[in-house]
Amino acid sequence: MIKEVNYRVIYGDTDCGNVMYYGNYLRLFEIGRTELIRSTGLSYKEIEEEKGIILPVVEVFAKYRAPAKYDDLLTIKTSLKELKTHKIVFEYKIFKNTTLLTEGYTVHVPINREGKIVKFPEDIYKILKNLLKK
Repeated sequence: MIKEVNYRVIYGDTDCGNVMYYGNYLRLFEIGRTELIRSTGLSYKEIEEEKGIILPVVEVFAKYRAPAKYDDLLTIKTSLKELKTHKIVFEYKIFKNTTLLTEGYTVHVPINREGKIVKFPEDIYKILKNLLKK
């Protein structure tokens, strides 16, 4: 499954060259990831508060192909690339119209509130498994 979310570049996203600052693409990755999970009927908030599971980013990769600029309307396309009991990998592609601007991925591990790596609870794992790219 691929989830699409639109995002308009605000002035605060840009640097002095009127180009979106490279670190802000990670915020767009987070927006895409959050909305992909929300599309299952589950939210990050529920995973954290009800299940006690936190999903920190342990690895990130981004490849920048073309710049986004102030007021550009972007489309964030997010999918789940890999799911294991102790790891999840999301893929992202950010477009302006049909032009691919940035692509990348994030790797996350489920941890408990004490910071220990744990397995995904069975119910959460099943929900996330339905998101895997076919």
